[in-house]
Amino acid sequence: MSATPSTPRGKTGSTTPAATPTTTRVAGSHVLQSSPHYTTTRRHSLYGTEDRVVIDPGSRIWKVGFSGEGKPRDVFYADPTTSESLWNWSRATDPVARAEQDKLLEINIERCMRSAFHESLLTEPKSRKVILVEHPLLPLYIKDTLARVLFGNLQVPSISFASSHLLSLLSVGRITGLVVDCGHLESTALPIFAARPLFPHLRTTPLAGSRLTSHLRALLLLFGTYIPPPSSLSAVSPPLSSRSTRVPQEILTDALVEDIKTRCCFVSSALEMNNDAMRSSSPAPASEPDLPPSSDSAMSESEFSRASEGMESIESSQQASSEFSIVSHPQQPSASSSGENHLQVLANMYMRHSNATDIQLRVTPPISQQMGTGRGTLIIPGWIRERAAEVLFEGGDVDESSVAEVILEALLKVPVDLRKTLVSSILVTGGTPMLPGFIPRLHTELLHAIEPPATPPHHPSRPDRPLPPTYDRYAPLRPLVPHFAVLNNPSPEPSSSVRANANAGKAPAFSPASMAWVGGSLAGSLKTGGVEVPREKWDEAFAPQNDDDDMITSTVPSEHTPRSILPDWTRTPLPVGAPPAVAPRPPPSPQTAVGA
Repeated sequence: MSATPSTPRGKTGSTTPAATPTTTRVAGSHVLQSSPHYTTTRRHSLYGTEDRVVIDPGSRIWKVGFSGEGKPRDVFYADPTTSESLWNWSRATDPVARAEQDKLLEINIERCMRSAFHESLLTEPKSRKVILVEHPLLPLYIKDTLARVLFGNLQVPSISFASSHLLSLLSVGRITGLVVDCGHLESTALPIFAARPLFPHLRTTPLAGSRLTSHLRALLLLFGTYIPPPSSLSAVSPPLSSRSTRVPQEILTDALVEDIKTRCCFVSSALEMNNDAMRSSSPAPASEPDLPPSSDSAMSESEFSRASEGMESIESSQQASSEFSIVSHPQQPSASSSGENHLQVLANMYMRHSNATDIQLRVTPPISQQMGTGRGTLIIPGWIRERAAEVLFEGGDVDESSVAEVILEALLKVPVDLRKTLVSSILVTGGTPMLPGFIPRLHTELLHAIEPPATPPHHPSRPDRPLPPTYDRYAPLRPLVPHFAVLNNPSPEPSSSVRANANAGKAPAFSPASMAWVGGSLAGSLKTGGVEVPREKWDEAFAPQNDDDDMITSTVPSEHTPRSILPDWTRTPLPVGAPPAVAPRPPPSPQTAVGA
């Protein structure tokens, strides 16, 4: 029998290679063959340990996998039962409550880590180096908990801490750019130059996925419609207009709101661009304003979403069936707050200018209505699907800037000679930018926010003095308008700048939520990464704390504590440069010396 592979039938003499991958046998090693499930020839079982484990621990969603692969092996919720966040930016002030909160956090992190190694990756953690994708603003006690679980419970050899923004930029083949991470807890803009994150110029805002979720829940409670199941199948059911009620609060669970946000919502273009055309095509009633009231007279959408938690209990108790008769146009309650009036004006404006269709979802009825047959129906208005994400693009507040304002504020802080390079290399990552239309809308908001402010028509208090100049915050960035470009913009518009046309939309087609993990996989395959902490160094740091014989070592602080070993960019010294300018002390006068 010949050792050469047989040619296919009907193609004698053809040079077509065989369908099975050709492998070479090396003495003393196993034969590498491709897996039917993964398009790779690398072995990730007990035999090969050269590939590192890349873990991207988010506050809600974790991504785990091996280095050298193009996508994570598993993506799972940190809390699979309630889909809530493992941590937030608020911490208990009471020492006892804080210790209990930290212990619960450690238990949940250990559960997630064991699930990642033993269920998702099916590998032994003692022989695997770990690359931990960390957020720049991750609190140090959470980083300490992650390291303590990996070193103490799972006995990993080493941990490499790498910045998520830098890894996201590496995943698209760049080392310089402005990375905007819009996650669940906050949105962060970080400039990176020559693979060096400029941490002092980092800017952040709480307008992110959690704010969008709370705002979407508030809009559904106010303007959504719920149709309970019929009482019986034999009886003639009343018409839907008489059965429709306001949405009960028990229906809108965290899992349902998250499902609505990820599967039903999208981002549309800004209304300010077509106000004149929209007014002429669909005129509004004379008694109803076409634009929402200013922030001085009523609450904005972001303020309402923060205050909606206290209003939800009040709104859910008002479930009179006669109050709402039409699905898309509910009646306005007689007694309402100023925030609800403002949201009603926004709803009327979005209803007139929205072409999105309503969606009906079959939901589980609340406990008080479960004696009926079947499930209830939740009707989501189309304008909510289209305009729920407007809360992320409205700004003006000092503490809660919009996503576009955060980018511009970070650009104002960087040196002038780096601005043109950074504005043409903007990268948007995170789970929230996966909404359809988010990235093109963000580019439009950037150009809209950088426009010169409109001067209000007011007269000077003193005619003999001219009016003071209008404050223009983004005037230094206005010459850079043609150079604005987003690397992962799916539909870039042509620009007059050659630099912008060369960069806009040229990033690989990775999803924005997985770019940080892909960058960690690339860094692991290249045997590079962030600051690596070996287990020996961690054990040496814990050795003085576990010594009970010597009481002096337990009282005197050690030079190497667990917190000092972990990398923290807030404690790193400034780069070596020119010495600080210290004013020379004047020599003491002779009279002072004699008097002394």
